[in-house]
Amino acid sequence: MTKANIPGWNDRAAIHLRDATGFYNIEGFKAGADTLLPVEAAEVGDVTGLRVAHLQCHFGLDTLSLARRGAKATGLDFSSVAIEGARKLAAETGLEATFVQSDVYAARKALGSDFDLVYVTWGAINWLPDIARWGAVIATLLKPGGRFYMAEIHPSAYVLAESAYRYVVNDSWRTPITRPLVSTEPLTYTGDPTPLDNPVIRQWAHPLSAIVMALIDAGLRLDFLREHEFLPYRMFPSMIEVERQSFRLPEGAPIFPLSFSLSATKQGV
Repeated sequence: MTKANIPGWNDRAAIHLRDATGFYNIEGFKAGADTLLPVEAAEVGDVTGLRVAHLQCHFGLDTLSLARRGAKATGLDFSSVAIEGARKLAAETGLEATFVQSDVYAARKALGSDFDLVYVTWGAINWLPDIARWGAVIATLLKPGGRFYMAEIHPSAYVLAESAYRYVVNDSWRTPITRPLVSTEPLTYTGDPTPLDNPVIRQWAHPLSAIVMALIDAGLRLDFLREHEFLPYRMFPSMIEVERQSFRLPEGAPIFPLSFSLSATKQGV
């Protein structure tokens, strides 16, 4: 079912790689900028020498930032356009990283195993129908004692929409595997006015409990779970940018978690 989203993501990847609006700051990255947000950098810690698998890496900016920080990084994405762009960007910057085109559910076959760290961030799991299977895949990639890290949109925010400066429930908090949320988005999220050839997208909502239990049931131990009041993009129109890639709700608005981060470790020796 995830294959249905590939044409739309190939469209988006082509637009994002042009970066006409500067949303991704590709030129800044080429000049040495790092794309990891402060919370990610602090929580992931030193990655020097670690084998890192970055799932759903898009065109690889974070993968290459991890490589720039000393990791032996491998990025995986199902979009051929994104992976081709990532490989080109790696060549242009001289950074060593491997990029593999694959559906995330086939990551174990595509990448192998024994990674020290599996990394997933921002707008990734809403494209996946089966969160329990996702957790099992992560476990197969990690070596015993290996870590999983993610930073993601909070499920509480994911179900909301803004209407007249009020935040109202717009979608169900969980989505059956066979009944995704189907919507039409004529433009991508970067502000580029280029129309998408494939605007229909399919997404799935996953409760926080389901995300955490997918990892625990797969044999990982939860190390921490933290909720945050920021996002790296403007999810709601009223949000204000307090610093680059850090958007918060405006003064006087009701406060609710916008994102979360967690780390988990694979059990065993």
